This record gives sequence, structure tokens and C-alpha cells, in this order.
Amino acid sequence: MPDFSSIIRSIHTELDRNTHRGKVATYIPELAGIDAENFGIYLNCISGEDHKVGDWDKPFSIQSISKVLSLAQAFSIEGNSIWQRVDVEPSGNPFNHSSLLELENGIPRNPLINAGALVIADVLVSKLKHPKEEFLNYVRNLTNDDSIAFNTKVALSEKRTGYKNYAAAYLLKSFGNLNNDVETVLDFYFHQCALEMNCQQLTNAFYFLANRGYCMRNHAFLTESQVKRINALMLTCGFYDEAGEFAFEVGLPGKSGVGGGIIALLPNQYTIATWSPGLNEKGNSHLGMQALEQFTTATKLSIF
Repeated sequence: MPDFSSIIRSIHTELDRNTHRGKVATYIPELAGIDAENFGIYLNCISGEDHKVGDWDKPFSIQSISKVLSLAQAFSIEGNSIWQRVDVEPSGNPFNHSSLLELENGIPRNPLINAGALVIADVLVSKLKHPKEEFLNYVRNLTNDDSIAFNTKVALSEKRTGYKNYAAAYLLKSFGNLNNDVETVLDFYFHQCALEMNCQQLTNAFYFLANRGYCMRNHAFLTESQVKRINALMLTCGFYDEAGEFAFEVGLPGKSGVGGGIIALLPNQYTIATWSPGLNEKGNSHLGMQALEQFTTATKLSIF
């Protein structure tokens, strides 16, 4: 078994010297003030070990990482009928790109781009009596952690500036692929993206996807077949138009967010989260992408 503690410490020490750390997201004003010097790694092994270094315990806005969690909840409710409204193909485009919607008659290319996540949000708004509260409780149950909450300042900041999300939602509505009011769906979506977690909490939240659908308390949240499909989507679509690069360099299912977080996992082995707020030109954490590539290279533990 690799010496995980020494490996992640070494990776953190080397990368933390970098003066070029990417650019913090500014299109959501509330995120613009986050210090780009933050950098943490947390490894959660299915065997029960955990290893951490740096700013792993500082909470941050998980943003698009939340799309996997909302998809999991919707998939558990709707089953395979969900794929009638959203496809499972990589988009090859940035996360907030809307042009494919018109070309493909209002069916988003996959549930991990913004348009697809809005359809998933619409499913949850339709199916849940109190959507925001029930989604938050779903995440708290996954992690066994009631301290996880929405950052309402971030949600409001996104609502004030999320023009492309409004455009995508109205486009979906025009094709009949949004059943609820645009404002209601977007309110849920902005809160979903404004979930705050630290690296440890993030690895706990995604533990069930590395453990055949069972959370850390051994409660089943998805079937093995559903887990397989979500992991496949993370591998092929989890990093927007850099998904191929992540699969090529890192070789794990994973998901990024513009808050600078990345979660990745190796089924039956571990979940690993990194956080460094500076983003590369594709909108993924600059140091996080490098850290995970170095981690799978050093441990030789990837799906390939």
C-alpha cells in the first residue's frame, strides 16, 4: 500500500511553491474575494484511513460539484426515465454554453453542464415538497453532518449575475423541457451551487459513489447500476471541455467547480478532494488538476 500521507504532503509542498495559481472566479462577485493562496487535499480511504494536508478544513462554495449530488437524488427518485430529458454525451463546450440546446431541440448534452443541471433541478422542484430543504437534508444524510449549509450570500450573488443561466432556463422552457417557473428552478439551482463544504466533507459526500452506493454509515442511496452510470458521467463529462484531459492525465471519475474544488474517486478504494481557488482557462482548479495527476502517478491507483 502506498504511503499516502507522505505522497500528499510531498505534492502539496511542491505545488504550494507555485507563483502561478490560476485566476479566482470573478463572474460570481461573492467568490472574487477568495484568497488564491488557499490549497488543501483530503484523502478518504474506503478501508477507514484518512490523510490530509493544507487548507483541507476551510469551507468553500462547491458550485458545479453539487450537480452530481442533485443528479444522484433525482436518479434515485425518477430512475432511468430521467434520461428522456437529458443526454449522457460529453459536450465539448464550456459549462455555461447554450448553443447545443437549440441544435438538439432542448435536450441538454449531459446533466453536468449548466443546462442539464437545470433540468435535474426542475425534476427535484417537481418531486420534492420542500426542494431546497430536502436537497440539503439529502446531502447532510450522505455525510452524516448537519453543519453543511447553503451560503445564502453566494446564492444571492449568483442570482444577481447569472444571466446565462436565465437564458438557458428560458430556452429549455421554450422547448418544453422545464416544467416549473424559471424563477423557482433557478432559485433552487443557485442555492444548490452555493453549498459550502470543506475537503473532508466533500470526500464524505462522495463516499457512496466509491462504495457501491453505500454512505459511510452503510446506508444505501443508489443501486450499483446507478452508481456505475454516475461515475461514467463524471469520467466523461465532469470537467467540461477538459474532461478528456482529466481522464488522460488523472484517470479517475471526478467533478470540478468554479469555487476551486475538485472531487475524484477510485471505486472500492478512495475519494479524494482538493481545493485551490485559482482556475485555469477551462474553469478548473489550476493546482488541483496538477495535484490529482501527481497523486495517481505516484500511487499508480487509477481506473486504468
